[in-house]
Amino acid sequence: MERRLYVLAASAFIVAAVLGSAWITGQFTTPEVDRTDGYVSELAARDQPWTRLFRTSDALAGLACAAGVALVPRVAREWQAWLALAAFGLLTFAAGLFPLDCATLSDPYCGRRVVSSAHHVHQLAGALSTAALLAAMVLLSARWRSWVSWLFTWLGLAATLLTAAALADRHGVGLAHRAQLTLFAVWLVYVAVHLLITDDPPVPAIMAEAVDHEGGFAGPHVVEQGAGPVVLITAELGGAWFHWGAVAGLLAGTRHVIRFDRCGLGLSPHATAPPTLFTEVARLAALAPSHPEQVTVVAHGVACWHAEAFARLHPLRVAKLVLVDPAPVTERTPSAPARSAGRWLPALGGTWGATAVARLAGPAAHRLLVGVPDPYGVYRTGKVLAAAAGEWLARRDMAADLLRLREEMPFPGVPVTVISAGGPDLGHARLAGALSATLVRLPECGHQIQLEDPGAVAEAVLSAPGTGRAGWGRPG
Repeated sequence: MERRLYVLAASAFIVAAVLGSAWITGQFTTPEVDRTDGYVSELAARDQPWTRLFRTSDALAGLACAAGVALVPRVAREWQAWLALAAFGLLTFAAGLFPLDCATLSDPYCGRRVVSSAHHVHQLAGALSTAALLAAMVLLSARWRSWVSWLFTWLGLAATLLTAAALADRHGVGLAHRAQLTLFAVWLVYVAVHLLITDDPPVPAIMAEAVDHEGGFAGPHVVEQGAGPVVLITAELGGAWFHWGAVAGLLAGTRHVIRFDRCGLGLSPHATAPPTLFTEVARLAALAPSHPEQVTVVAHGVACWHAEAFARLHPLRVAKLVLVDPAPVTERTPSAPARSAGRWLPALGGTWGATAVARLAGPAAHRLLVGVPDPYGVYRTGKVLAAAAGEWLARRDMAADLLRLREEMPFPGVPVTVISAGGPDLGHARLAGALSATLVRLPECGHQIQLEDPGAVAEAVLSAPGTGRAGWGRPG
């Protein structure tokens, strides 16, 4: 998928170059703008006949450039360059939204009018976008160490200086400006070609985190503490290991507590494929001790589906289940578009766009949903954002797989405790009845029981096991 992202990003840059060169046709459609002394942006001035066409092309060119940056897989130590290029795209978009009132240099009466604030915004956005693009050219040339890139960069700088000199002299501005824009468009095409012809694209930073020192893929991030019978904790959708620190601390005196992050979440490397019920069961099986030793599984939210499926598929390896505010299993048809989007998410999580969204919204969204800060900054990374979205999109498929598994595999006679938070029951009583489980209601708690009342979870783990019996399944 990373290669496809490079292709999409390159296509966006080519589109930006083509749309940004729409001024070429304007030489024939708008003769009132002086080709020698008039700004190219005067073609989009409000008093020109084709203003809507050129304003739209400028705005779309800026959006295409910003989209291209968003789709580029993140590479270490290149963020300043791509940030500058994204700023160029957004400023170009702003210049399209706020046009000149009139042709500043071509119309002798324009300078005598009182111009609007949009006129000044356009001029400022144009100057800043030029500076941003030149900065991006210099920074990327330094990173790529390509003489071709440096050639375009020096020519672009020369054309910019020539434009500034012509503006000071009030003569030849049009020729210099057109040369400058031509070089900028050609450089965007060069960026696209550079992304397309790279035989071995740089390993994105998100991918490098997943590769161990021997070149293989590292496993999930695992935290172990204490000694004794094993307790395996699996967090809710999008959750992280540190959400369960208080529970682990209460259990570590008498239990060997294992906390982990699923692929893409927390400090684990990013996933290479969308999550499924059976891959999560396999992950639990890999972390749990081998038979005859048995494990107590503590699961939260959607992860309760993984724990139940693990007990059905590996009954001899389970000592007890503690299901914390389990998510309801609904009979809904799996969504093909969601499945297709899920295949793209692991790769999209490593792009600059995902990184920007996570940096801006991740910590605030985590605090809003969980109620605690993110001390490790994991929710500022694009991979966590993509992994959480991927788990949400996979819910229908996981629910369908669990419903089929309930029909095919009996539930073993292991003790189960279902802890239900306050608010709607969400089928917890029905689930507890089907699994012959002990139902514990905590009416004062919200969904984050492990944070609000960790003692209740620890008590459910340490309490003496009861007698379970089969439910929601028939003997094979």
